[in-house]
Amino acid sequence: MSMAPHHGDDHWPRRLIAAVPILPILIVSALVLVDVVGGTGMTWVPLLATGPALAATTCGPRSVLCVGLFAAAMSVTLGIRGGAPGSQLAVAMSALLVVTLACALTSTLRGRRERVLAAVRSVAEAAQHALLQPIPATVGPFRVAVRYSAAAAEARIGGDLYALVSTPYGVRLIVGDVRGKGLPAVGTAALVLGVFREAAYDEPDLLDVVARIERSLARNLGSDDFVTAVVAGYPREGQLEVVNCGHAPPLLVRDSVVVPVEPDRPAPPLGLRTLSGETPALQVLPFADGDQLLLYTDGVTEARNHDREFYPLAEGLARHTCGEPADTVTALHDELLTHVGGRLHDDAALLLLQKPTAPETPVRRATSDAGCIESCSP
Repeated sequence: MSMAPHHGDDHWPRRLIAAVPILPILIVSALVLVDVVGGTGMTWVPLLATGPALAATTCGPRSVLCVGLFAAAMSVTLGIRGGAPGSQLAVAMSALLVVTLACALTSTLRGRRERVLAAVRSVAEAAQHALLQPIPATVGPFRVAVRYSAAAAEARIGGDLYALVSTPYGVRLIVGDVRGKGLPAVGTAALVLGVFREAAYDEPDLLDVVARIERSLARNLGSDDFVTAVVAGYPREGQLEVVNCGHAPPLLVRDSVVVPVEPDRPAPPLGLRTLSGETPALQVLPFADGDQLLLYTDGVTEARNHDREFYPLAEGLARHTCGEPADTVTALHDELLTHVGGRLHDDAALLLLQKPTAPETPVRRATSDAGCIESCSP
C-alpha cells in the first residue's frame, strides 16, 4: 500500500530535471564564472538575459521561468559580491524579470502555434491518404512504385494527382497536373480522381473514361482552368492503351533504352475540349515482360538547378533503371532534390509501372528431369 505514493513522489524530481534546459543554464553559469574570474562586478549581468531568451526558442514557459529565476539569482549574487548599489541591482533584477516574462509569453505563443501546425499537418496527411490513396507494390500483373512531393511542404498535398485501380477491364491508371495551386487545385484533383475511379470500373472503353472526366470538368471548372493528364489501361496481355491529354509524354523503358511515348495526335488538356473541338486519340503500345513505363508531372521535368538547367529525367531514368521499381523511383527522387538544391518549387509526382519478366516454371523443369531419369533408368 505504501508503494504507490512513493512511486508518484519519485517521478516529480525527474520531471523537474527534464523541464530544466541544460544549454541555457550552462550559458548563464559560464557568464557568471567569467564575471567572477574577471572581477568585473555587474558588467556581465545584462548578458544573463541570454539564458531565458535561448530557452524560449525550444522550451516551454516553465523552463523559461526556471532559467530566468536562476539568472536573476545569479545577478543578485554578483551584485552583492561586487558591492553594487541597491538601485543598480534593482534595475538589473527588473530587466531580467521583464525579459524572462516576455520570453515565457513568447514560448507560450510558440507552443500554441506548434500545436496548431501539428493539427494542420495531421489533417493534411488524412486528406492526402483520402485523395491520393496508397498504391500497393503489386497491382494485377504489374509492379508499381510511386513518389510524390508537394511544393508546399507543410501542406503535403497539391495539384498533382495519380491513381491506379484494377478493374474488370484490366489495370487502369491516371497521372495528371491541375492548373494552379492551393486549395482550388486540390479540389479539382479530388474531382478528377473521383470521376476516374468511378468511370474506370464502369466504362469498357478507355476513351469513354476520359470523356466522363471531361464532362465532369466542363460542368465544374472555370473557363481558364484545365487538367493535363495521361490515362492508361492494360486491357489484354501485351498491350497498353494510352490517352494523352496535353500532358508530358510518358517514358517507356525497353531493353535499357528510354523512349518518350509521344502522342500520335496531340489533344488538349481535360476541360478545354469544348474550346478546341479536338478529341483525344487512343494509342496502343506493345508492353511485354520486362518493359517499364514512367509517368510524371511537369514538376519533375521543369525543376531547375542554380544554373537554371532543367532536370534531365530521361537521362536519369536510363542511369537508375533496375529490377526494383521502388529503388528506381527513390533514386530519381533523390537526384531530383539534389538537382534543385533540396527543395522543389512545384509539386512533383513519379509513377513507375513495370511488367516483370515471367520466371521459368520450376515444375516443368522438375517434370523434364523426372522424365529423363525415368527414361534413363534401367
